[in-house]
Amino acid sequence: MAEKKTDRRSQKTRKAICDAFSELLAEKELHKITVQEIADKADVNRVTFYKHYLDVYDLYDKIEEEVLIELGLLILQLGELYSEEFFTCLIDYIYDNKSVFKMIFTPNGTNRLRDKFCKLMEGLFRKLISEQTERELSDDKIEYMSCYRTHGCISVVEKWILNDLKDPKELIIKVISELDQNTEDLILGN
Repeated sequence: MAEKKTDRRSQKTRKAICDAFSELLAEKELHKITVQEIADKADVNRVTFYKHYLDVYDLYDKIEEEVLIELGLLILQLGELYSEEFFTCLIDYIYDNKSVFKMIFTPNGTNRLRDKFCKLMEGLFRKLISEQTERELSDDKIEYMSCYRTHGCISVVEKWILNDLKDPKELIIKVISELDQNTEDLILGN
């Protein structure tokens, strides 16, 4: 019983640290953020921070790793859905994890997470286009088409996030789904 309580407390502490870090990263560059600032904002002491992370960069790396695993699993699960269903699930996930996605798209970050997110999406779109057109994955045209499709979707998501998610999720889902469907129709020659 005590182990569950400690585990839950530990998770809550890590979440507070990650949220505090995400907020700070929206305000300033990564290399200018200190452990003390994160600890103060998360309302924990430095010892508690160091109990979970080596330094600010370790925190960033661990967040990146966790997000990429979750996004990868989500994208794999969503690959079989129709456009609107796919984007509904993706936008819901982004909305539920808004502090992390603000961190991903902040100009103060390293852009590593953003680039890896793009690569995950691009891989999914490349696979889908290849299957739908019965072309090889290595086809240059598929590579360019999936790149275009990915960056269009990511740009809409990025604009929404940088506008502090002020527009309703339903509007973003509608816009991104329609744009993606039109792009898919163009690619498939419909």
